[in-house]
Amino acid sequence: MLDLPELNLQHGVQWIRIPSELDVPVTPRVKSILDSSAMRRLSRISQLGLVSQVYPGATHSRLEHSLGVYRLAVQVLAQISRSADFAGALDDESAKLFLIAALVHDVGHWPYCHPLEDMRLDWIPRHEQLAKELICDEELGKIIRDEWQVEPEQVAEFLAPETSSKPSLLRSLLNGPIDVDKMDYLQRDSLHAGVPYGRNFDVGRLINSLCAGPDGRIAITEKGKTAAEMMVFARYVMFSEVYWHHAVRCATAMLQRIVYEIFRSEPGVASRLSEPSHWLMQSEAEFANEILEKTANRAPLHSLAAGLFGRQRRLYKRLAQFNFTENSAVHSALARRPYINLVTCAERLSERLSCFSLRRLEPTDVLIDAPPVKLEVQFQLDVRQRNATAEVGSDRFFQLGNLSPVVSSLATNQFDNFVKRVRVFVCPDCVAELSITPEQLTDELLAIASDNP
Repeated sequence: MLDLPELNLQHGVQWIRIPSELDVPVTPRVKSILDSSAMRRLSRISQLGLVSQVYPGATHSRLEHSLGVYRLAVQVLAQISRSADFAGALDDESAKLFLIAALVHDVGHWPYCHPLEDMRLDWIPRHEQLAKELICDEELGKIIRDEWQVEPEQVAEFLAPETSSKPSLLRSLLNGPIDVDKMDYLQRDSLHAGVPYGRNFDVGRLINSLCAGPDGRIAITEKGKTAAEMMVFARYVMFSEVYWHHAVRCATAMLQRIVYEIFRSEPGVASRLSEPSHWLMQSEAEFANEILEKTANRAPLHSLAAGLFGRQRRLYKRLAQFNFTENSAVHSALARRPYINLVTCAERLSERLSCFSLRRLEPTDVLIDAPPVKLEVQFQLDVRQRNATAEVGSDRFFQLGNLSPVVSSLATNQFDNFVKRVRVFVCPDCVAELSITPEQLTDELLAIASDNP
């Protein structure tokens, strides 16, 4: 049995209330981490960023999400520490490491970092890099070392995606198919967006069904199979209807192009923007104000920035969209291209569309949004089937995808093709003056993609 105050809710525990009517147990050393400047800044960073352009309620912070993940981590540890399946696999040191990592896993996030990271440009920092610097910084590092008796470098290593030396069981509980991060953000994002899609799976059932897998990673018993299937479906629908909603992706394409154009016109800005202090010290409002200031004297680009961050929302209009099923040729031609190449294609398309318009289009009047290079993490989870009459140790494990048509259809490599479409967005002023058929647009896109491999 683990001997941690975070699992003993009788002595010295305070409670923080988060939506939806959930209490998070907070010990003094947890509170010390929450009160650090590194964690407090997460209250100024929204969890979903540009999603609020479409779903006004989706303004919840990464601090709220971090508390939700920590709460689930405590529940998971309490559950598995009582199970004979995990006897000898857990100790106080690894449990502390897991709890700290769950609490600070988003500490490196900065305004709109995910859509900008998707551009995969060398000068845009990775949030994992910034997280490591903050975790090992004097303030937060001292709290982790002095109050938890854990080396901050261990926490940073636990969270680093490229590190394979972490405890595989606990790592898969924080970064795996049914990890506490996904369990929280699917339900929390759904709650704040005002949609039901991400809340229709049973978190309690999933946690109660956790068992040790054959490779040392987390698995589930047959009792959790339906809950896991529902989580897969929740993730699929949240991507389809929220994260990759066409207007959300329009705002994303606008932001990416603005940042890219600023860098292209002022190459020296890259060295300053890549400094962690520049990104970390900004709130989303400060980030938006800087964008507006930097584009103030550039009419076409400022119009783009003002439509996204100005007083009046003015998103680009969707001219066309292509999914893998209905038009695999266009989808395959543009999906997962390097961002710079995608910009080149968009600029060429603006030239070609000028031939179908009453006016000449500016290079920034056309945006192409496509699935990024990085694929989503696939849903690979073992399910334990136990024969009550068989000898001990004769359990069999099967991939959930092999047992469930839902999972095999919605959580394999096809996931990105199904939920992530290729879309063409055009400046609102240009749409009414365009006269082009879907067939003509398809031909133009395929020709441009072929000329710019």
